[in-house]
Amino acid sequence: MFDKKSGSKITYGIVGLGRFGQALARDLAESGAELIVLDSSEDKVREMRELTENAYVVKSLEKKTLEASGIQNCDVAVVCIGEQMDTSILTTLHLVALGIPKAIAKATSAEHGLILEKLGAEVVYPERDMAVRLASRLETARELDIIQLSEQINISKIQLPEQFEGKSVADVNLRRRFGLNIIAIDNDGRVLNDIRPDYVFQPEDTLFLAGSRDGLFKINQRAHQA
Repeated sequence: MFDKKSGSKITYGIVGLGRFGQALARDLAESGAELIVLDSSEDKVREMRELTENAYVVKSLEKKTLEASGIQNCDVAVVCIGEQMDTSILTTLHLVALGIPKAIAKATSAEHGLILEKLGAEVVYPERDMAVRLASRLETARELDIIQLSEQINISKIQLPEQFEGKSVADVNLRRRFGLNIIAIDNDGRVLNDIRPDYVFQPEDTLFLAGSRDGLFKINQRAHQA
């Protein structure tokens, strides 16, 4: 039975080890969180025991089974069952009834999500959100002119994000934040290629950057949020 350690960080319970549940469990474990995971598959639970000692096989998700696992001692419980709507709804209902401070549930449709919300759960739509992020990423890739030199090194130019104006290269620290290096700066037609740490960014600056595609996407998104 899972029991929260005194003085520990926020603890998480994950019910269901499909792709979403496994990915969430791994991310939480890698961040150092304390967690308990439940699933009916012995193979999936055995795999999760590499991440947490609190991985249990449960053949049903009745309230008494959930309570016996100790999941009610968590601060946050996440129901990662989406395809079986009736099981998802009943499990969420049980977790809310057990008094867990925060219950989160995965939904696969608006109707499913509406029911879960009425039960008192916070609802997430992983597939829909992933599609939105992918669409945004594809649109960003279309707008962002990238020259690929290798898998690790890509070059692009972007207009300086507004929030970097008046800050120095050292203060912004693009290498640490985005894994990017400044190759040159076009300052209203004047190209600078010897970039010192104390250089202060100007509103008219265009940056020529080198680094990973992911880093270039992230800073481009930051520029569009300005």
